Amino acid sequence: SILMKRRLFLYNFRNLRRAKGRRETYLCYVVKRRDSATSCSLDFGYLRNQMGCHVEVLFLRYIAAWDLDPGRCYRITWFTSWSPCYDCSQHIASFLRSYPNLTLRIFMARLYFCEDRKAEPEGLRRLHRAGAQIAIMTFKDYFYCWNTFVENREQAFKGWEGLHENSVHLSRKLRRILLPLYEVDDLRDAFKILGL
Repeated sequence: SILMKRRLFLYNFRNLRRAKGRRETYLCYVVKRRDSATSCSLDFGYLRNQMGCHVEVLFLRYIAAWDLDPGRCYRITWFTSWSPCYDCSQHIASFLRSYPNLTLRIFMARLYFCEDRKAEPEGLRRLHRAGAQIAIMTFKDYFYCWNTFVENREQAFKGWEGLHENSVHLSRKLRRILLPLYEVDDLRDAFKILGL
């Protein structure tokens, strides 16, 4: 099926602060071609990690095989259950530099951090500098995904307890990650002066 099962979506995309046991990354995507003021949907669907290959790399291989027209503009939107790891962020940033006619928006359910807690934030900063628009999923994004990618049998999306609070918490965390380092130092200095 081109659509994801409800249970699969709700289990993997739940924006828990501690997502124990959720080891796979799922990626829902929409590819559009932009022609002046209008856009045309070319493809949508979802992918998940495969043995030894992260889902972001799988998608990049998939889209690279399309042989995109360099004279046209394309917009890709991802909704992912986890933010990209450091290596995937590097691959995505490199891919975006190779395709200046392509824009990428990534909405993430949760932030991924490996053992080296400094690598993933740096990867997200590089990805952001390469032009990717990155944000945490909100209720509106979950609603869109539910209606676009999920086999929902006409059932309305119902958010879970803590969805909004966790989105706000993760958005603040992402904003701190994406702040230029000199701004972070300025904030720390300001807090020290205020005695906080």
